[in-house]
Amino acid sequence: MSPTPAPSIFTTTSLYSLLGVAFVGTLAYVGSKTLLPKNASAKDKFTFIWLAFDAMIHFSFEGSFLYLSTFGRQVNTSVGPFAEMWKEYAAADFRWGTADPTVVSLEILTVLGAGPMCCYILWQLVKDDPARHYWIVVLSTAELYGGWMTFCPEWLTGSPNLETGNFLYLWVYLVFMNVIWVGIPFWLLFDSYQHIAKSLRATQGTTKAKKA
Repeated sequence: MSPTPAPSIFTTTSLYSLLGVAFVGTLAYVGSKTLLPKNASAKDKFTFIWLAFDAMIHFSFEGSFLYLSTFGRQVNTSVGPFAEMWKEYAAADFRWGTADPTVVSLEILTVLGAGPMCCYILWQLVKDDPARHYWIVVLSTAELYGGWMTFCPEWLTGSPNLETGNFLYLWVYLVFMNVIWVGIPFWLLFDSYQHIAKSLRATQGTTKAKKA
């Protein structure tokens, strides 16, 4: 009896999924070149690219997951290109294949809340409206909380739903695809804090000078 062949680490679905992510990133970059003023700072360009990428991922990839995981549906019993993509991710985190209620609840907030908020901040960036920093704080806090509530329950229970023995699943799907939604929001949160604090301190200084 011949041994069972080892499962392929990189599949056609993996390729198309990663190409889809790269395509979304390219669209975000083109959007920054098209919509931002030519004199926009490198920081604002990066923020625009990230928020545009963030919004498109929320609406397309995560929006498809939400559709496949509500009203009695689940990824593991669905068919179609997006179902196959999510089955691939569910091989790394089993909860995504079974419409786990905690994951679905977080995705409802992500798709219907964070997605539109990204678009609003993008509009503010194009208009160079400094009020965007408040909304960046709200968005970044929400995304950090979402990441925490996605993985903290797993860590506390010994990660029974995570497949960490496969290089692609662990380092690309679980680590890289999630760490960017931690590192970048943390940076945006800190940057917007600096802008808000600087403005408030300047206002306070002006008020004190007038009273002196």
